[in-house]
Amino acid sequence: MEKNQSPYYHTIGKEVEVFEQSYKNKIPFLLKGPTGTGKSRFIEFMAHKLDKKLITISCHEETSSTDLIGRYIIKGAETVWLDGPLTTAVKEGAIIYLDEIAEARPDVIVAIHSLTDHRRELFIDKLGEVVKAHPDFMLVASFNPGYQRGFKELKPSTRQRFVAVSFNYPEASIEAEIIVKETSVDSSIAKKLVNIATKIRNLTELGLTETVSTRLLVDAAKLIASGLPKRLAVQVAVVEPLSDDLEVVQALKDLSDLMI
Repeated sequence: MEKNQSPYYHTIGKEVEVFEQSYKNKIPFLLKGPTGTGKSRFIEFMAHKLDKKLITISCHEETSSTDLIGRYIIKGAETVWLDGPLTTAVKEGAIIYLDEIAEARPDVIVAIHSLTDHRRELFIDKLGEVVKAHPDFMLVASFNPGYQRGFKELKPSTRQRFVAVSFNYPEASIEAEIIVKETSVDSSIAKKLVNIATKIRNLTELGLTETVSTRLLVDAAKLIASGLPKRLAVQVAVVEPLSDDLEVVQALKDLSDLMI
């Protein structure tokens, strides 16, 4: 992507307006919804629209406050302090995006609390310093609320520090349009891919922990556009990533083969 080219994002509702007003009022922003529904793309789009630097952190169970705030490192014969991505964003006035924040260790939530209220400051314990956030700093987070069995939830006391917007799968016509725009695949194929996704999303009896995301459909369309047979593309890009259960995979494959 060229430096000045905006990431493609299809507006679904009022999310752009809500984000702009949240940024203007210095209120943290939370995106809720299943994986692959465009949350990360939306943040990339908004950062470009506002002409702000974006720092993205993909949180996981080992992500700690030290990873975000910073640490001492040995450089030659010296021990020097190295700012982490959160500290950098706070100082520079960047947008920091904590993707799947509920997966991070509890000390991460503690570390961001003073940034998500009127104080807008970061306490760096190891330095004994308090850093006031740059006026342009914004904290954005996302999580997947209850879409996966056993998935970690955010505490109400944390959720209530954010303006929150729910993301879900777009309407069929919009989802097909997104696929065409992303891959240049024929619109008839895009529609068939969306039909497959809609059918699988409604198959609650299979007990899938995740269902078909728009991202998976885009991957399948890319494979088809570059020459892979349609049924094979759907199998490897949509069906196989959803389950390791052989019977479930076969059932999904049979269903998909009938529809494309």
